[in-house]
Amino acid sequence: MGQIVYTGGTFDLIHSGHINFLRACKKIAGQDGEVVVSLNTDAFIEAYKGKPPVMTFSERKEVLLGCKYVDQVVANIGGADSKPAIELVMPDLIVIGDDWARKDYYAQMQFTREWLDQLDIQLVYVPYTLGISTTDLKKRILGK
Repeated sequence: MGQIVYTGGTFDLIHSGHINFLRACKKIAGQDGEVVVSLNTDAFIEAYKGKPPVMTFSERKEVLLGCKYVDQVVANIGGADSKPAIELVMPDLIVIGDDWARKDYYAQMQFTREWLDQLDIQLVYVPYTLGISTTDLKKRILGK
């Protein structure tokens, strides 16, 4: 029996690092499982990063839905507070890149380990793809 895997992010300018990550999510979910992406809204990205994403929410959602490793895309309705989107999905697992292992993921997402335990949700880290990022792509495009 597959599991429901939840992950979230901006997914602007989808690249091989994103695909590697989503592939790992699908593998963890299992053949009968689902990968649900909580996609950051344009307004949240602009408030958080100080500038809008290159691609709009609807464009980013369409690209994600076209990826064979993604089963569903929901809006990150809580902005900085991930709890509303997580409660909407009620996943078995939250999967994140291991670059978060050196940061306070719980504070960033505004929930606690205890809150996840109450909901019986496990947090799983997968390897982060080095050498490519949306920031790197933007620098390449601008010739920097």
